[in-house]
Amino acid sequence: MILIVGATSKLGRALIPLLLAEGVPVRAMTRAPEKAEDLRNAGVEIVAGDLRDPASLAKACAGAEKVLAAAHAFLGRGNNIPEKVDWAGNRHLIDAAKAAGVKHFVFTSALGAGADHPVDFFRIKYQVEEYLRNSGLSYTILRPAPFMEMWAELIGKPVVTGGKATIFGRGKTPVNFVSVEDLARFAKIALEDPTASGQIISIGGPENLTVEQVVEIFERVCGRRAKKSHVPLPLMRVMRLLTRPLNPALSRQIAMGIFMDTADQAFDMSDTLKRYPLELTRLEEVVRRRYGI
Repeated sequence: MILIVGATSKLGRALIPLLLAEGVPVRAMTRAPEKAEDLRNAGVEIVAGDLRDPASLAKACAGAEKVLAAAHAFLGRGNNIPEKVDWAGNRHLIDAAKAAGVKHFVFTSALGAGADHPVDFFRIKYQVEEYLRNSGLSYTILRPAPFMEMWAELIGKPVVTGGKATIFGRGKTPVNFVSVEDLARFAKIALEDPTASGQIISIGGPENLTVEQVVEIFERVCGRRAKKSHVPLPLMRVMRLLTRPLNPALSRQIAMGIFMDTADQAFDMSDTLKRYPLELTRLEEVVRRRYGI
C-alpha cells in the first residue's frame, strides 16, 4: 500500500493513475475527501487527513508500506501556512510514518532548496529534508523545478484568454520549468527503484526559458501577439514588504517572482537523465495539450 499525501494536488493526480495502471494499491490522504470521488471510483482508498492534525496522520500511515508527501501550503493563508503545513506538518508525517513501520518515504522538496534561500518556502523545504535524513527512515528526496502547469501558466494564460502578458521584472533571466507529468514518472521511480533510496533527485525540464520566451511560446501556440507590460523590480520589492503583514501568500509569490527574475535558475538535466533516462516534456507540448490549440 502506497500512501499519497496531497492526493488531489497536481502531482498526486498525475502520479496515482501511473500506480493504478500497475495494480499498485493506493491510499489517498486529502483534507477534502469530497474532491477525491473520482479517485475513489478508480479504486483508490480515500482517507481524510490534515498535516496540521497529527492524529489523522497516524491513521493514514497505518498499514502503509511507502509514503509520498506532495502537499504544500505555498499559497496558504491563515492557519494553512508553510510553517504549520510544510514544516510542522511534514515533521509530524515523518514521525507517524516511522511509528507505523513505513519502509520508504518520498518527500517532494524544491529545486534550489537551501538554508540560505531568499524565499522562506525553500528554506522550510530544506529543513524538512534535514529532518527526514536524520529520521532513520529509508527516503528519497525529489527536488523539482517550478511546475510548467503552475508558474508558466501564471505567465502565459493571460495571453490566451485576453491577449495580455504581465512580466514581473525584466523577464530575461533563464528559468527551468518541469512538467508535473514528468515529475510523476520520477516519483514513481523513487517509490519503486531500490537504488533511489538515500538519493536526492533534482528534476527539471528540457529547456531553460526566460519569462519573455515563455510569453513567446504562448503567443506562437495561440497565434496572437500579446500586449506586454512590465512590473519593475523596485516596485515588486516594495510590494513584497507592504503585502507581507496583510497577505503573506501574495508576498511570498512576489518574492518568488523577484527571485525568478534576479537569480539564474537554469538547470542541466544531463546527470539526472544518465541515472534515470526519461524523455522530458517541452513547454510548448504542455501549452498545446492544455488549451487544445
